[in-house]
Amino acid sequence: MKNTPFTQHHIDAGARMAEFAGYNMPIEFTGINKEHNAVRTCAGVFDVSHMGEIWVKGDKALPFLQTVTTNDVAALYDGKVQYSCMPNGRGGIVDDILVYRIDAQTYLLVVNAANIDKDWQWLCKQGEQFGLTPGRELYNASDEIAQLAIQGPMAMKIVQKLCPEPVEDLTYYTFVKTEVAGIKDAILSITGYTGAGGCEIYVANEDAEKLWKALWEVGEPMGLQNIGLGARDTLRLEMGFCLYGNDIDDTTSPIEAGLGWITKFKDGKEFVDRDKMAALKAEGPARKLVGIEMIERGIPRHGYTIADANGQQIGHVTSGTMSPSLKIGIGMGYVASTYSAPDSEVFVIIRDKPIRARVVKTPFFKKQ
Repeated sequence: MKNTPFTQHHIDAGARMAEFAGYNMPIEFTGINKEHNAVRTCAGVFDVSHMGEIWVKGDKALPFLQTVTTNDVAALYDGKVQYSCMPNGRGGIVDDILVYRIDAQTYLLVVNAANIDKDWQWLCKQGEQFGLTPGRELYNASDEIAQLAIQGPMAMKIVQKLCPEPVEDLTYYTFVKTEVAGIKDAILSITGYTGAGGCEIYVANEDAEKLWKALWEVGEPMGLQNIGLGARDTLRLEMGFCLYGNDIDDTTSPIEAGLGWITKFKDGKEFVDRDKMAALKAEGPARKLVGIEMIERGIPRHGYTIADANGQQIGHVTSGTMSPSLKIGIGMGYVASTYSAPDSEVFVIIRDKPIRARVVKTPFFKKQ
């Protein structure tokens, strides 16, 4: 089991630690609900150093990425980030990723921790037809980079104190290479997985300790708190963000997962599985990923059956929790497309009992 550069700090802070994607990660510090609310109202720091980072470089980088990802990489400009996914050649998803354009021949892919090895092997295999060499045009830097996500309405006010350049007003899905806490060429991006605002900071492992100490020096007086992966999950679920391995995987299409908006059928963009996805979009998928809000008391858990009024199975729950913000059970799941319209009544089978729920648009939580 791997450690991140910040693992000992989590242990010293009394975190409940557990294995996640091969890493020893903090699940919670003071309690999931308390940490969740701290991010919604003030600021919290997440250690996300377990995420993977893969560089793609050279004059073939753009045509390569246009082939292996569904979104239109050509629409990016220097300093812009894009959410995308990599089709697996069978109609499913290798991984959902972020694509950072550093310049016209340099891109950074941020991938899910559990998929680093799988993604790397897939990219190397696909890169062969473009003449991309692992270790050169393709480079897996996942073990060399530390990442912190500072999230919440106070996050950027805290981070600004570490930066000589203005960063508070950076727009969503952009990034800058800048100095942070005296660390040159850190990457500071505004993507987020919580819906609470904030940023991510990428630094080399050897600079991680410097970043950590400086962040807490300015952040603690402003209310910064440690946040574990438990609250990260409840925060992303309130926003309706997909989690790979739960809501999307090798068997789900981005079309049925509601990710048609990152699947661009642009002329000349012949990405993997384009024909399969175009046909699915034209015909309409048999099932769709939807938001589910409980009407009766209950929590929709991963794997629970979703049924119609007659008790017939129409789908299953992929993610679910008791929303700390809304105080009701919420979830996401795949249902037969005929039941996917908002306000459709469905039933979640909890302990062999059908509990009333309804299909809703996400996000579940909306800022006031």
